[in-house]
Amino acid sequence: MIPAFLKERITNTAQRKITYADYMAEVLYHPKHGYYMKEKEKVGAKGDFLTSSNVSDMYGKLFAGLFINYFKKNAIQPMICEIGGGTGRFAKQLLEEWKKIDETFYQSVIYNMIETSPFHLKCQKELLVNEENVHYYSSLEDIPQTQMEGIVFSNELFDAFPVHVVERKDGEIMEVFVTLNEADTLEECIGNVSTQRILEYISFHQLKLKEGQRVEVPLAMEEYAKKLSGFLEKGSIITVDYGYTFAELALPEHVEGSLRGYYQHTLVTDPLQHPSEMDLTTHIHINALEAVFETEGLTPVCQKRQGDFLVEAGILTYLQENFDSNPFSEKSKRNRAIRSLILDSGWSQSFQILIHEKNIKNSWNGIIDPCNVKKNCTMDNEKVEC
Repeated sequence: MIPAFLKERITNTAQRKITYADYMAEVLYHPKHGYYMKEKEKVGAKGDFLTSSNVSDMYGKLFAGLFINYFKKNAIQPMICEIGGGTGRFAKQLLEEWKKIDETFYQSVIYNMIETSPFHLKCQKELLVNEENVHYYSSLEDIPQTQMEGIVFSNELFDAFPVHVVERKDGEIMEVFVTLNEADTLEECIGNVSTQRILEYISFHQLKLKEGQRVEVPLAMEEYAKKLSGFLEKGSIITVDYGYTFAELALPEHVEGSLRGYYQHTLVTDPLQHPSEMDLTTHIHINALEAVFETEGLTPVCQKRQGDFLVEAGILTYLQENFDSNPFSEKSKRNRAIRSLILDSGWSQSFQILIHEKNIKNSWNGIIDPCNVKKNCTMDNEKVEC
């Protein structure tokens, strides 16, 4: 069934059609009826999808060590700005680890949570109720200061931004719109692009679409990346998300684009299903994001698959040795979680970790350097390279 607010949005347009960017903005971010704005669980076993911090607290513990080394090495006031922190689990993992390993550092941290979802803001405040150094905002504009020094961190932020969808048809770049058919159900239609910026994006990045190929155009991602770049005066932007390069865009498996839904932990290939009840996501264009950051004065530090990054950062030091016949023991659960985060067959390997620094040089040297010597590490009879 089509929600009344969405039907009204479409029928009130002159041509009874809206762009996919408008569709995503409505079904995901409508102030009252949007998927992310509703009072319902979205992350975790009772929701529709998982994040890495839900898989294991080792994720936050590892970043806690990296961050504390970063701030001490570079003599920067420890300030974190987490964008789209979901239920607050990652922040909780960081803060608890800092409290254990360095109470003085923990007391000095300023942690800003930026979250558009009122439901998730409530979850964060409940989970972090005793954390006096955590501050909550609905947008960057709500933060009193106009710029900051420190680390801006996001995990699966840009993949949920609205995107335009285009397709090469009869040799021309056309846009895919969402409309209502005679049966009053949602369907797609093709037309001329809604904004010249779409063609400028394709031209700037020299994208060569094959006949019938679809691709998402992330104009909103570019705009927000520029905003983040201006907000950071000195420090680093760390982006964790799944995406691909423009070279990978040409692979056959990407010919239909990447806009998909997740509903009750099930992949849904039709993004028009379950409007406002389903998470929508796309693979971000890594090259485009990096181009924005570099244009805005940031320097790339690294881009790695999440599993490779975590191994190089030392996650295997948390691995519990010795076989445990009890699959429900804490040791077994931790080992399985680490495996899912780093092995090639794990879902986590589709994620990329990007780090960019601004107005500071070599700030991560000695903190995230890769292993000098590669050796085989065995986890429950499965080998990984470290």
